[in-house]
Amino acid sequence: KVPPMFLAVCTQKLNMWLHTFAPCSGANVKIGVPENYDGIFPWYLAKLHNLPSNYSDLLLTGDDEGIFGVDAQFLYAIKPLDREKQPSYSLQVNIRSSAHRQTFTVEVFVIDKNDNVPTFIEESMRGSVQLGLLKGIPFMRVEAVDRDDRNTAHAELRFSMMEQTPRIPSSQMFFIDSITGEVSLTEEGASTLDPEMCGRYKLSVMVKDMAGRTNAFFTSGIVTVEVTGNTWASPDPVRLQENLPGPYPIPISQVKWSGSQAAYSLDGEFPEMLFTISREGVIYLNAPLDRETQDQFHISIVVERPDGRQIAKPVELRVMVGDANDNRPTFPQAQYHTVVKELAARGTEILTVQAADNDDPKTDNVRIFYRLVGQIPESPRALFRVDRDSGVISVQADSMEGTAPQYTLTITAEDAKDSGCDGSLNSSCTVVVTVQDENNNPPVFSQHEYGPFHIPEDAVVGTTVTSVLARDADVRGGDSWQVDYRLESGHEEEVFTLVTDRQTNEVSLILSKVLDFERESEYILVLSAQNQVPLVRGRYGPLSTATVSIYVDDVNEGPVLSQSHYEVTVREGEEPGRVIATIRGYDPDSHPIRYSLQGDTKKYFSIGKYSGELKTVQALDREENSTYTMEVIAVDGRNSSLSASTLVTVQILDVNDNSPVLVGDYSWKYLCTPRWEDQALVLASRDSDGPQHGGRLNFSLRSDATVRRNWKLTPINDTHTNLSLNIPNLPPEVYMVPFTISDSSSPPRSTFINLPVTVCPCNVRGNCKIAAKPLQGMPTIQSTVGLLLGTFAVIGIILIVIFVRLSYQNPKEPSKTSQERVPLKISIY
Repeated sequence: KVPPMFLAVCTQKLNMWLHTFAPCSGANVKIGVPENYDGIFPWYLAKLHNLPSNYSDLLLTGDDEGIFGVDAQFLYAIKPLDREKQPSYSLQVNIRSSAHRQTFTVEVFVIDKNDNVPTFIEESMRGSVQLGLLKGIPFMRVEAVDRDDRNTAHAELRFSMMEQTPRIPSSQMFFIDSITGEVSLTEEGASTLDPEMCGRYKLSVMVKDMAGRTNAFFTSGIVTVEVTGNTWASPDPVRLQENLPGPYPIPISQVKWSGSQAAYSLDGEFPEMLFTISREGVIYLNAPLDRETQDQFHISIVVERPDGRQIAKPVELRVMVGDANDNRPTFPQAQYHTVVKELAARGTEILTVQAADNDDPKTDNVRIFYRLVGQIPESPRALFRVDRDSGVISVQADSMEGTAPQYTLTITAEDAKDSGCDGSLNSSCTVVVTVQDENNNPPVFSQHEYGPFHIPEDAVVGTTVTSVLARDADVRGGDSWQVDYRLESGHEEEVFTLVTDRQTNEVSLILSKVLDFERESEYILVLSAQNQVPLVRGRYGPLSTATVSIYVDDVNEGPVLSQSHYEVTVREGEEPGRVIATIRGYDPDSHPIRYSLQGDTKKYFSIGKYSGELKTVQALDREENSTYTMEVIAVDGRNSSLSASTLVTVQILDVNDNSPVLVGDYSWKYLCTPRWEDQALVLASRDSDGPQHGGRLNFSLRSDATVRRNWKLTPINDTHTNLSLNIPNLPPEVYMVPFTISDSSSPPRSTFINLPVTVCPCNVRGNCKIAAKPLQGMPTIQSTVGLLLGTFAVIGIILIVIFVRLSYQNPKEPSKTSQERVPLKISIY
């Protein structure tokens, strides 16, 4: 039996190397064990847990070499394991106890150790590099192997370049991929590689395991690289005729990469699949070419590795397309329009037509010839010709006079291929030639004299007297055919006007002013006809002039008044019978005229039956009526149905014939004593005359010292004034206040007024209190009664005097227009 101490040491080592352990209790067990163990044997690998305590007949199978065993529930090995020889073992453990038999599997995996040196697969490594290979494109691969586990760093290989011999033209011509071992050119190598300078290189390379770490195993080797030329170059340019008949595809060129296996592709400005390249590098044309669409192609040929990486720089194939006469000449427009003058001379160029051919301009395929193949209308023939080479259309006839107004020419353009034969390509256009009329024919009248024509003198303005026509042989409707008419003489007073119908060239003579037989009874008009544009041949002669005679027939006309409205001014109060206006009229036929009035309902005026003198019948009063309007009728003395009328307005001028008067009742008004501030009687006045004489009315007190001391007049406006006390106190009683009202005329008219004014004491509200005046001694009833009766008598006399005076003045009723318009400015107490 194994000593317990030894078992403890072995168990500790086994736990250090254990890769995977699972409780066995009847289940499968996986154990990882490192290779090349150099310790004490037996080497205890793992304890098999949960084995029955009373097991017997434990049998281990699957160990053909007798390496493994079981002791005291421990699995052990008696010699080292080699992963490279056998990486794993599958052991079956059979246990039999008193109760039953139990079997389970133990998987032992040998853990790798870096115990192998990497080695190159080939002892002699050789490769070739082609001239033109791009930088980074591998041309060979260095391969090495390591027997250690590939899934660990032990077999993770790294390659490196140690030395290049010779070191020309650069010491760094090559590059090796550290992981794949692929050898390629550096940028310097791709640009300077030259087989003539150096045709062979020896490269010292190294391979390391452990991903190239410092403790790695390594091996070195020599790679021989041969430098070879290459057939990879741009092929010669290819010239192809357009519209090749086929069959397609047609091989046109070939390229070849002389190195490793390569794939080819094409790139360039051409329709997809027009050019293709085979695996062998043969380039094909797959459809006809059209030079007019594209006259040359630059095809870039790309060479790639099977993985799609470009091997060398692309080469270029230039394909030039040769022209074929496959385009017909065409005109830029299907129809042209031009104009030729009627008097154009032979050889006059009228238009140049140019066709274009899309064929190669460097070939004869674009040479074009022109022909005139049709003319409508056909007669007369040989009017036009077209130059065969230039396409210039010109006049071939001696004159275009008398030809049709328009011609349609058909011009054909043919290319140079068998020109004029059925094999030529051609197209046509039409040229519409308008023959422009020129003014070579003056207008002429059909007769030299027209008339005489009769027209009554009362013909309305706008009446057509006659219409005449001067015929023109030029093309109808054109400028050369249009005629302008003028009145050369007999038209000094512009009684007539001319109106021309531009559709027919006929001119109408229109009355433009009122006729007067007595003034002019006959008109002789000289009418001329000329074209709107100048004559290019010939001149205007007598046939372009005609005379028109017009007689005015006399018609009995009504009288005519010199004015349509008369305005007359008369001073009011003027003496009746005075001539204030004379209405003047005349009769074109020298017949007598009778005058009468209408609208004078009050018969204030009269008019002389034959003289037309307007007179007043009675004196006029402006205050009664300031304006009179009436109508004067003038009647033909021989035909009463012929008459004329005019309005007469008579304005009555104002005269200062009215004196101003006092207006209003002041008998119930009073003034307080002692004097109240701003208390006054508002006196109103008016004047029936107009503003010129009435105007502002002036109030003035009589030139008496006592009156002017006691009273004061203060103007308010043109017609009102304030009467107030001039002193603080005045004994209560009725006072007669004398004053004068004057108008503003020169000389003025005035009215004297003696106005009774009551002065009394007033209470605080301004109401008048009538108090008995104290007498000397003791008053008696009889004396009081007598005093009162005497006072009333005096007041009655005063009032009678006032009323008589007012009645004597007899003031007129104020009109609405002369009533007071200015409001009072103070309150009346």
